[in-house]
Amino acid sequence: MDAKNFFETPTTSRLVRAEYGLGLVVAAAFFFAHLDEVRWLPAIGLFVYIDLIGYLPGAFAYHRSPDKQVSRVYYVLYNVMHSLVTQGLVVLAWIWLFGAEWALLTVLIHLFGDRALFGNFLKPFGVRFEPEAHPAYAAFRERYERPEAPSSLGAAAGVPAARH
Repeated sequence: MDAKNFFETPTTSRLVRAEYGLGLVVAAAFFFAHLDEVRWLPAIGLFVYIDLIGYLPGAFAYHRSPDKQVSRVYYVLYNVMHSLVTQGLVVLAWIWLFGAEWALLTVLIHLFGDRALFGNFLKPFGVRFEPEAHPAYAAFRERYERPEAPSSLGAAAGVPAARH
C-alpha cells in the first residue's frame, strides 16, 4: 500500500500484522510482568467495552439480517471504538481522572490483538460487516497475483507499463 494505492498484498498485510504483533507482545509482557498490581475490574471492563459498543451490536445486526446488510451506524461504531486515536484519548482521560495503572494496557492488548491475530482493522462501508472477500477485490487479486500482473493491470487501466 502507498499513498496512491489503498490495498495490501498478502505479504504486506502479514508485515503490518507482524508490527502490531510486536506491540501486542510488548503490551502483554508489561501487563503480565505486573499482574500483582493490576486492578482486575477496570482491566476486564476496559478490554470488553470496546467490543460491547463497537462490535457486538453490528455483529448481531449482521447475523440477523437476511441479506447481510447493516446500517452504516454499525461501521461507525466499530471504527470509532477500534480506533487507536479514540482509545488513546480514553486512556489519557482515564489517567487524568484516575491516574496511570497497568489495567490500561488491556486497551492496547485488545486493539493490537485484533489487528495482529485476527487481521481486523477499521471497516470500510463498501464491504460486509463480517469479513468476506468482495467480488471486485477477489477478481482484482486474482489478476494482480499473475506473473504478468503489473503490466496487464496497467494496460487494462490505460496505464503504460512501469520501466525497471
